[in-house]
Amino acid sequence: MDYSAEYKSKLRTAEEVAAMVKSHDLIDYGHFNGKPVMFDTALAKRAEELHGVEIWTAVSVPPIPETAKIQNSFIYNDWQFSMMSRVLQSLDRCYYSPIIYHMAPPTYRNYLGEDRIDDRIIEQKREMCVIQTAPMDKGGFFNFGAQNSESSAKLEVARKAVVEINPNTPYCYGGSEEGVHISQVDYIIEQSEDIPLADVPPTPPSDVDQAIAGILMEHIHDGCCIQLGIGGMPNALGKLLADSDLKDLGGHTEMFVESYVDMIENGIMNGRKKEVDKWRVAFSFAIGSTKLYEYMDHNAKLASYHVNYTNNPQVIGQISNFRAINSCVQVDLYNQINAESNGTVQISGNGGLWDFVCGTLWSPGGKSFMCLPSTFTDKEGNLHSRIVPTFSPCSITTIPRQMVDYIVTEYGAIYVAYQPTWRRAEKIISISHPKFQDELIAEAQKMKIWTRTNRLGY
Repeated sequence: MDYSAEYKSKLRTAEEVAAMVKSHDLIDYGHFNGKPVMFDTALAKRAEELHGVEIWTAVSVPPIPETAKIQNSFIYNDWQFSMMSRVLQSLDRCYYSPIIYHMAPPTYRNYLGEDRIDDRIIEQKREMCVIQTAPMDKGGFFNFGAQNSESSAKLEVARKAVVEINPNTPYCYGGSEEGVHISQVDYIIEQSEDIPLADVPPTPPSDVDQAIAGILMEHIHDGCCIQLGIGGMPNALGKLLADSDLKDLGGHTEMFVESYVDMIENGIMNGRKKEVDKWRVAFSFAIGSTKLYEYMDHNAKLASYHVNYTNNPQVIGQISNFRAINSCVQVDLYNQINAESNGTVQISGNGGLWDFVCGTLWSPGGKSFMCLPSTFTDKEGNLHSRIVPTFSPCSITTIPRQMVDYIVTEYGAIYVAYQPTWRRAEKIISISHPKFQDELIAEAQKMKIWTRTNRLGY
């Protein structure tokens, strides 16, 4: 079927679409590299005419949105914080909106798209959704590329569904809901200049990252299914796995990162033993280098899915020997996990952490790992423990202690599930930095979660 006439009828300039926005409208942007650029620039030029326009996004990558630089006219609400979000937060312009990530698509469809008001409904309808996509294919679809996530759902519920075409967007096979059909789109914006995707090279691993990765290797065997996030430690682990003699690993993740490429290409990760998506790595979004996006383009070894599939605990639980490997900020003596804040300061978000920790609990032979360096050094050069007696006021508990499986630092991996509080305290102290162990033991005694029969010899 020829869609050229329909395409032309829906084609608008970025300025024409931006002119439709009114004060206090709610506008959804595509997440990650799906953030519109031409539209955002055009909207920013209307700043003096507008007030209180809410822009909803997640993990904005460079370039910084022009609207983010303007106070009062625009308010940013972020489902998951990025470096840009932290800067905006310090200027009172960005606010975190917590969500269980796999619930994002049904949340949009069941609640955020409704006009009615009750005690569970957001009061305003989403006026517009603008997402950067690949050019239309011969079937009339605009592929979301490296950011499937909840894109389909939020376009579906917006009063005006808009795509901004970027030819640099990789075409990623599904999966499911990996694109939107022209019949579901109200307006199309073509970019008037070449806008590259954000090139985010892999983070070089530190010595601590290497040590943690080496410890994790002891828990991975043939046939395991691996979920990794971004950062130096996952990169270090991916390298160790790619260079190992393991075989038949699987991949199932919310975030596809550089670590997977060598594992796939070296034949270590083929998905042969996965119960779902056999022979393919299922993912929902990706952030990385230009090389990563080129690898993803028209690659049948990968499957792009909406996030309520990749992150659904019921799906994860169907995959045997799942290995969920994630990072956190702090752990307390009760084994509660803080993966998102420093006191009142939001530094990240819960993302898919809860989803994968929960799903792994149901996986036959599954294990989830919370990984962190045992210490950090402040700006004055002082060393601090990331294992603390209790969190500071307003620090967030991302994962409750009931759900924690393994905790890993450079000093070892401990299994804490189903353990009493005194044994949990003993175990977490055993993988803390030696400099802080006596202090942590003294605090555990004050908290009445310490016993003289412990194996540390105290």
